[in-house]
Amino acid sequence: MATTFYSTHCRSLATTSSSSSASFQPSPFSSNLAYLQRVTFSHRFIASKVSLKYQPQSYQIPVHTQQQEGAVASSVAPVENGTSHKQLNAELLSVKSPKESLVEDGFEKDGNESTVSITVVGASGDLAKKKIFPALFALYYEDCLPKHFTIYGYARSKMTDAELRNMVSRTLTCRIDKRENCNEKMEQFLKRCFYHSGQYDSQEHFAVLDKKLKEQEGGRTSNRLFYLSIPPNIFIDAVKCASLSASSGNGWTRVIVEKPFGRDSESSAALTKSLKQYLTEDQIFRIDHYLGKELVENLSVLRFSNLIFEPLWSRQYIRNVQLIFSEDFGTEGRGGYFDHYGIIRDIMQNHLLQILALFAMETPVSLDAEDIRNEKVKVLRSMRPLQLEDVVIGQYKSHTRGGVTYPAYTDDKTVPVGSLTPTFAAAALFIDNARWDGVPFLMKAGKALHNKGAEIRVQFRHVPGNLYNRNFGTDLDRATNELVIRVQPDEAIYLKINNKVPGLGMKLDRSNLNLHYAARYSKEIPDAYERLLLDAIEGERRLFIRSDELDAAWSLFTPVLKELEEKKIIPEYYPYGSRGPVGAHYLAARYNVRWGDLGSDIDR
Repeated sequence: MATTFYSTHCRSLATTSSSSSASFQPSPFSSNLAYLQRVTFSHRFIASKVSLKYQPQSYQIPVHTQQQEGAVASSVAPVENGTSHKQLNAELLSVKSPKESLVEDGFEKDGNESTVSITVVGASGDLAKKKIFPALFALYYEDCLPKHFTIYGYARSKMTDAELRNMVSRTLTCRIDKRENCNEKMEQFLKRCFYHSGQYDSQEHFAVLDKKLKEQEGGRTSNRLFYLSIPPNIFIDAVKCASLSASSGNGWTRVIVEKPFGRDSESSAALTKSLKQYLTEDQIFRIDHYLGKELVENLSVLRFSNLIFEPLWSRQYIRNVQLIFSEDFGTEGRGGYFDHYGIIRDIMQNHLLQILALFAMETPVSLDAEDIRNEKVKVLRSMRPLQLEDVVIGQYKSHTRGGVTYPAYTDDKTVPVGSLTPTFAAAALFIDNARWDGVPFLMKAGKALHNKGAEIRVQFRHVPGNLYNRNFGTDLDRATNELVIRVQPDEAIYLKINNKVPGLGMKLDRSNLNLHYAARYSKEIPDAYERLLLDAIEGERRLFIRSDELDAAWSLFTPVLKELEEKKIIPEYYPYGSRGPVGAHYLAARYNVRWGDLGSDIDR
């Protein structure tokens, strides 16, 4: 088995790679050289690959050394026919590590012969100001960016470099636990930030950007990352211009695409087809920021590295799984955008479905990106298309509480009059495979609810023949074990168990075995965008969505979305600040489920 250690000062991850293992031809002089173990050296995702190929007169042993921020190739001299086994072993052992080769060839260990140019397309927008630039600064503050990097803002707005820096500086903060040299770090970061004004559909403007990038790159190997923080209707124009006029000539070019990835199967497929006219699949990084959240990342660790959970992760022990997302505010002026998509497209089809796929997938062959994404696709393809009877939709209405009147969804001036777009949805989904047959996966997402949060709730089956049933009375749900993974806010993982209350009598209580992140770890949890941007720079695709994964996800929701719109299904109205429409409880009850977020958890 080939083990790759990805190790930097800002992250350390061990993965097993199946795609990069060495391949060999049998040697006529020795049957012992059946394989050669892949050796990997850890320095910002450097991988060393050794392969032995048979040639009639000699045995060539090429050694390819590649790193994320440039490539260096070296090779060992051919081994002539008749070379002894010991001599061949000596040749193999004399192969220098990537680090040694880099130093000998004039490359410093930090890869300063290459540079990364990050262009934020749509730099004047809210996403760029509130998330992307702060995430890039956080990576810089943690020394996770390459030595040579440049950040360019690109938008239609007229702005100077100084004005961009001033705009960005208002949103930058330093880590709570690392405030030393904060102002100095900010100044250094802002000096790396530049601005270019241009149209998104102008190849000439992107060509000028290309010229400016080359000036900053200074003749080094140029790697370029474009972040499309723009409306989806101009994705293709921007990708076309960036690809034809501003791609790297001697390094990699990658493009991060924000959701929505279409409105249904047809529009999503058309978007993918258009993107692939100018980019390969490996260049497209479809971002879903929920996959970068700490507790979502921890989901596979919790399951696959703890013996107590993996044997229970099936229909035999799990009664239902709930994925719950709630916001305690409405559209607040963004109703024009939201009304075009609705809560199902905005939250359920991507965020919650991606978490479901990670939760329910089979054990992947390795932690390699393709192995994980292969398993996610298998789960999505095993799911039944969503039926209308398994969906409840709602829309928040005006409500007065404590002397304050909260507006209805249709009171938003950017929302069309009489809109039927749902701001709440609940759904029951099923996976038709051996592991999950018959287990309901319940999703619930809504705006203007009683609280803000996102969590995964795993409710286990009742204990067969429970000796203590009478101590719980008729409410057996109180005796059910439940695993809760609170994604946000106040991240935590806790397991609800039954225990005896101290005393002479036999009184049972329900308690939590609790991993509360704020109490356990003093370090601030990185924002999801930090993790995903770093992954994109390093070429790690594990947390990005592949095109066939996207197709499978849309195939589940497209039929019911079309039915809702064609039949003009009227949503159930619920008061602003409530727990949502009553219909969601009837849907859960149909599958003998009670929503887990209705009670008051003892740790809240």
